[in-house]
Amino acid sequence: MVTIKAFPHADFLCQMERLGEGEPLLGTPTLSPSLSGMLLAAGGTGVLTKAAGCLMQLLKAQKAVWQASLDGELVAAELRRYQKFAKPGQPSPHIVQLRQRQAAARQASSVSRQAFIKAAMAFVREAGLEVPPRVALEAFMAGWIEANIPVDSVPAAPARQRAD
Repeated sequence: MVTIKAFPHADFLCQMERLGEGEPLLGTPTLSPSLSGMLLAAGGTGVLTKAAGCLMQLLKAQKAVWQASLDGELVAAELRRYQKFAKPGQPSPHIVQLRQRQAAARQASSVSRQAFIKAAMAFVREAGLEVPPRVALEAFMAGWIEANIPVDSVPAAPARQRAD
């Protein structure tokens, strides 16, 4: 059984989008001084900077990577379950369909990773972050997000099992 986890930064992303639309926020998460200085314009007006827009795009791209990874895991688990009992010879139409879904999930994963790297480059440029030498941009940004962006307190929900 695969456990379905919620995207850990979904609440923060939603609040950033509302703030970008000009809505006042209730219960704004506490941000570190460096993060609030990076995302909000000086003067306490609550106006978002270009870096905040890039951060929203980065979080959306990370959510797409997360979703593609989850989809790939679910299809792979289902494919393993059905291939275990498959007879030798021509694969059943269901297994062919699952392999097609797995290929589509891999393609979505590649596209979402490319979008994440593109958004990460834009954010690093706008925020003025310094990527350490010999560290991949994707790994650096994933670590930076985990360290600096507030995480939602939503528990993981178990996946429903199908009765076959």
